[in-house]
Amino acid sequence: MSRDKISFDLLNEPSLRDDMNDQHGKKETIPGMMYRKIVEPAVKTIKGVNPDHLVIADGNTKGRDVTQEITDLDVAQSCRGYVPSIISHYKASWVFKDLENLPQPKWPGQVGDEYLSRDMLVDLYKPWIDLVKQGVGVHCGECGCYNKTPHDVFLAWFGDVLGILSENGIGFALWEMTGSFGMMNSGREDVDYEDWYGEKLDRKLLDLLIKV
Repeated sequence: MSRDKISFDLLNEPSLRDDMNDQHGKKETIPGMMYRKIVEPAVKTIKGVNPDHLVIADGNTKGRDVTQEITDLDVAQSCRGYVPSIISHYKASWVFKDLENLPQPKWPGQVGDEYLSRDMLVDLYKPWIDLVKQGVGVHCGECGCYNKTPHDVFLAWFGDVLGILSENGIGFALWEMTGSFGMMNSGREDVDYEDWYGEKLDRKLLDLLIKV
C-alpha cells in the first residue's frame, strides 16, 4: 500500500533582516551557502521519510531570485508573479507610502520613469526559465493583483505573466481564491461580477486562468 505524497514548501519568501543588509551587499538577499545550510538538512530529513515527497524552496530575496547553490539538491524552486509592483500592488498601503501621488498604471506603457512591457517580464523570468532547462523543477508559488489596479490593466499584465510562465512549463498558484487579490469577492469597483452560488465571481479572470 503506497503512502500519500505530501509537498513541503520550506520557507516563505526568504530574505535577510533589515539590520543585516549592509553586511551582505544586495539588499535582502541571503548568501547562497547560508540558504543551502537551511535547505539541505531539511530536504534530507523529508526525503529520508519518503523519497517521493515533493520539496520546494522559495526563491531568494522574497522569491525573486534563483538560488544556484541548491540546484544540485532534489528540490524545486518557487518564484513570484508580482513584478512590477506598481501594477500588482497599486495603492497597497503596505507597499507604497504616498498613495496619492502614484503614477497611473498602464500595460504596456510608460509608468513613471519606466516603460513596462512583456519584454521586461521575459528578462525577469529568464533565470527561472534557464533553471527549468537545467532540469530543476520551477513553479510560481504566488501571483496576482490587488483590487485597486484597473481591471483591464491587470488582465493585460497578468495575461503576459501567465503566458510566459506557461510557455516555459512553469506552473502557478493564484493569490488568492477569494479576497482583495482573488477571483471571487475581490471588491473591485470596475468589474461586473457574476453570481456563483452566492459568491461574486470575476468571470474574465477565470476565463484567463482557464485559457493558459
